[in-house]
Amino acid sequence: MDFPEELKYTEEHEWVMVEADLAIVGISDFAQEALGDVVFAELPEVGTVLEAGKAFGVVESVKAVSDVYAPVSGTVEEINTDLLDAPEIINTSPYEDGWMIKIRMADAKAADNLMDAEAYQAHIDEEG
Repeated sequence: MDFPEELKYTEEHEWVMVEADLAIVGISDFAQEALGDVVFAELPEVGTVLEAGKAFGVVESVKAVSDVYAPVSGTVEEINTDLLDAPEIINTSPYEDGWMIKIRMADAKAADNLMDAEAYQAHIDEEG
């Protein structure tokens, strides 16, 4: 399983890449593997205001339906429209092509409170 060092992670298995005040969000390699083959992704509309810790979308697989949570508060700047027609990209490329949304963060330092790769790995091991 892959946990890129440059990303931040949440307890609910979202990852975040911060670029200035923009947070690019997706689900981790661990999450997509646990879900199995993703068959559907529901994403918010551009302009939607999100609150950290609240669900912003849904990922459906052959095994389960799972909410996806906003790791930071802010406004949806962009969604990955490729996932609407090809949600399986989440399985094949969770950290690159499988990103879900970009959030213009209300607080540029909000992601500082999220886990780094090492802490996330420890969190998964504890869940085990």
